[in-house]
Amino acid sequence: MYLSNIKLWNFRRFGQAEAFDPKKPNLDLNLQNGLNVIIGENDSGKTAIIDAIKLVLKTHSYDYIRVDDKDFYSGSEYFRIELTFDGLTPQEAKNFTEWLGWIGDGDQAKPFLKLSFDGRRKDNKIYPADVKAGVDDEGYLLTAEAREYLKVTYLKPLRDAESELVAKRNSRLSQILLADEAFKGKEQTNDLVEIFSVLKVGLENYFKGEFEREISKPDGTKEVIKPDDGKKIKDKIDRYINDFYGAGTQTEFNATSNDIKSILEKLTLNLLGDPNPGLGTLNRLFMAAELLHLNKSNWSGLRLGLVEELEAHLHPQAQMQVIEALQKQENIQLILTTHSPNLASKLKLRNLIICNNSNAFPMGESFTKLAFDNYKFLEKFLDTTKANLFFAKGVILVEGWAEEILIPSLAKAVGINLTEKGVSVVNIGHTGFDHYANIYLRKSEPHMQIPVAVITDADVRCYEKNGDDFFKRDTEAIDEETKQKIEEIESKSEGCVKYFATPSWTLEYAMFNSKSLKTTFETAAKEIHTKTPWDSDFELELAKKLIKKSLEKTRIAYEIATAIDEDLKKPVHERQIKITDDDSISYLVSAIKYAAGN
Repeated sequence: MYLSNIKLWNFRRFGQAEAFDPKKPNLDLNLQNGLNVIIGENDSGKTAIIDAIKLVLKTHSYDYIRVDDKDFYSGSEYFRIELTFDGLTPQEAKNFTEWLGWIGDGDQAKPFLKLSFDGRRKDNKIYPADVKAGVDDEGYLLTAEAREYLKVTYLKPLRDAESELVAKRNSRLSQILLADEAFKGKEQTNDLVEIFSVLKVGLENYFKGEFEREISKPDGTKEVIKPDDGKKIKDKIDRYINDFYGAGTQTEFNATSNDIKSILEKLTLNLLGDPNPGLGTLNRLFMAAELLHLNKSNWSGLRLGLVEELEAHLHPQAQMQVIEALQKQENIQLILTTHSPNLASKLKLRNLIICNNSNAFPMGESFTKLAFDNYKFLEKFLDTTKANLFFAKGVILVEGWAEEILIPSLAKAVGINLTEKGVSVVNIGHTGFDHYANIYLRKSEPHMQIPVAVITDADVRCYEKNGDDFFKRDTEAIDEETKQKIEEIESKSEGCVKYFATPSWTLEYAMFNSKSLKTTFETAAKEIHTKTPWDSDFELELAKKLIKKSLEKTRIAYEIATAIDEDLKKPVHERQIKITDDDSISYLVSAIKYAAGN
């Protein structure tokens, strides 16, 4: 069985001011069996989803979980959490027989389990609530025994893995081991009980002076000795006790009980040969122990692990190793949260869920407009840098380094700091924008609201090459063809994805025609291409390089970006670079403003 859907009404940030409507949840999130990784910017609702699941199901580690005022959406007095479980095997279904619902008819009917939890408060008082189950909205109380089969494994975001793995009373390690088939139901017969029984007797005899051990003498013979160090300690304590109680009173040393729980509480888990592991190693040891618990064979309940901030204390390479291992887990369900682009870049896109604008969007084939080849492409080419787009408030997709270098400086020139706005500029290195843009397009509501600006060239040549000669094309033909091409490009705009095209040929040609950047562009080109006869006919020489693809676009963009940055250091009235609405690079400004939410 696995958690297939979670619905929230007025829980944390997932709420609304309107009256409660049971048919319109504020979050309706589908989950898959296996790995689910929730990503998104800070305060987007990732932790709220995890906490809602914990609040209903509770945890194997007996964390103290209760309803708090912060769980209620902005002033509301009621919230509801609804969880649905699918894929129940007959062995699992028997634990919830009286609460099950069924989908389908006859032999094709499949069971499902729906739980609900209603939180209420009034006059600053939070009322007790119970978990209910059943197919209707009200449901029936779920017994304590049934709830035991639904508990989850939970790893905190700032987890103290060391304290979970060391020997102590009720250690998490002892709980995990005690639930394993090697120990469960074998409290008196497990081999460890016999091992510790022998140790217990030996410890007690040591303080009585009755402990014997054999030593080898120099001549090769054996001798049995009775160490008396323990007896001397006991005798000293006895003398003090006699002073307190009177003559004849004695003490005795007892080892702690040798029941299996007490024995397991004495154990510590470390890597072999590493007695002082760091936080990264301890976290991986802790996760390995929890995976043992989730995969235990003698269990007919839910196998669900919740892990917040998987990347905690793990360096990037370790993060990738861990996520690769978790993606191979077949018999359990994992719901993770992360802020790490490293992890996001290593995941299969189908496993991702993006939190944004008080909603959550699974990236599986059933939900996005990504085609099969899009998924294959992204799994191969979605690297750490490009994965930043999953955590952004706005996205600008560009086809090359020149745009990526230039746009942040250009944004500052029009009063927009992309970093402060949470906008990511993503250089995809080609013109196959649909691979990335379709991430944000949904097959049905709710639709994503992250503004995505796609910047691309119109690529209508203003010059042509005939043999060794270059000539400028007819202006009217260029204008008509460019108009059609721009209309074609802009027609791809859909939903939150909007396309912005150059008003002429390429970015570089647009800068050459720009009122604000023409001089800066020409200066940069001349400084980099020193052997080009620019002064004879700059436009013609530029056209030649664009056609031959010999223009140093990246270096020119760097020089222009540097010039813009230097110009911005001057007092406003002394600045030379001022971009107007009718400038040939105004399409870049429009894209920047759109992605920044202006």
